[in-house]
Amino acid sequence: MTELTKEEKEIPLIKYEYLDHTADVQLHAWGDSLEEAFEQCAEAMFGYMTEIDKVEILEKQEIEAQGEDLLSLLFHLLDEFLFLFSAEPFFIARKVKITEFDRINFKIIATGYGETFDLKKHPQGTE
Repeated sequence: MTELTKEEKEIPLIKYEYLDHTADVQLHAWGDSLEEAFEQCAEAMFGYMTEIDKVEILEKQEIEAQGEDLLSLLFHLLDEFLFLFSAEPFFIARKVKITEFDRINFKIIATGYGETFDLKKHPQGTE
């Protein structure tokens, strides 16, 4: 496993909130850029699934997502991270950083920073 840098271990400010919805919950995220708003939305999803303060930044996982427009791109970004959580490596991110954001072809490459989900350490919320 590669050692993470001090910058990679830095905890981002929370720029999201949860809004009630009849079916489930709405993730309301914002940022100084569209990239940051997408990152915050992914972090909000993980925060809803467990107590995010209990997640340590010990490793990183990279994902790629592609859509047909910005809305479907956001959906696929969240879906890719949800897959990492639901299947091996059972990864939960404390921080998400977009490294490539192609607004013409609707493609994202992002890195999640966190650790393997552990029921003994991370109380389970909703996915």
